[in-house]
Amino acid sequence: MEDTMQIIPIVLFMGVLFVVIILSNSIRVLREYERGVVFRLGRLIGGKGPGIIFLIPIVDRMVKVSLRTVVLDVPPQDVITKDNVSIKVNAVVYFRVVQPEKSIVEVENFLFATSQLSQTTLRSILGQSELDELLSQRDKINRELQVIIDQHTEPWGIKVSNVEVKQIDLPIEMQRAMAKQAEAERERRAKIVHAEGEEQASRKLFDAAQIIGANPIALQLRYLQTLTEIGADKNSTVIFPVPIDIIEPFLNRKKKE
Repeated sequence: MEDTMQIIPIVLFMGVLFVVIILSNSIRVLREYERGVVFRLGRLIGGKGPGIIFLIPIVDRMVKVSLRTVVLDVPPQDVITKDNVSIKVNAVVYFRVVQPEKSIVEVENFLFATSQLSQTTLRSILGQSELDELLSQRDKINRELQVIIDQHTEPWGIKVSNVEVKQIDLPIEMQRAMAKQAEAERERRAKIVHAEGEEQASRKLFDAAQIIGANPIALQLRYLQTLTEIGADKNSTVIFPVPIDIIEPFLNRKKKE
């Protein structure tokens, strides 16, 4: 009788423990950004959540999937461009799960699969472009990468929202060549601007000469203005320019004699 009395508490404790284990395995709570993919005896039932999820112990198994946007950092990739320039390029991919069932059933590890697909696509697309295009049309390259990666991940229930090429590392020799090219371009523009300034100045001088030629009094006024400017400085020697019109009558008289 005493042995029976001692066994009863143990049995009750084991029963309570069993019930607690069963309840802990049958009740799950999912957050707003989480979904649960439920399998019953190995067969897919569907996605559930968010909130409280009730599972049949031993029979049901749930895989939790996050619907938040994932920021995937693509490590630097060695790429040879279309014009045979060796560069290193890294990128960042933004994607999220839109169909939890496919992300679990259609691919073993969608994070790893998306990462590998992004790396191979990055090398393939950039290898088909020239270096100048990569540097000047990066937005176009980003859109092309986003479309291609999204097409390949769509069967996995994944939506790629954006792809950004972060950095392009050029060889030192190419950096020096581009620096020289940029310097030569700046010098060319400076010479063009200087030549355009000389052209505009010559046109203005030509217009001024025509105005003075049509109005001789304007030359006299300019002459007086020049004398005023010379007198304003503290010079020990002053040179007076004499217009040719003043001495022209004397020259003509000398010729007649």
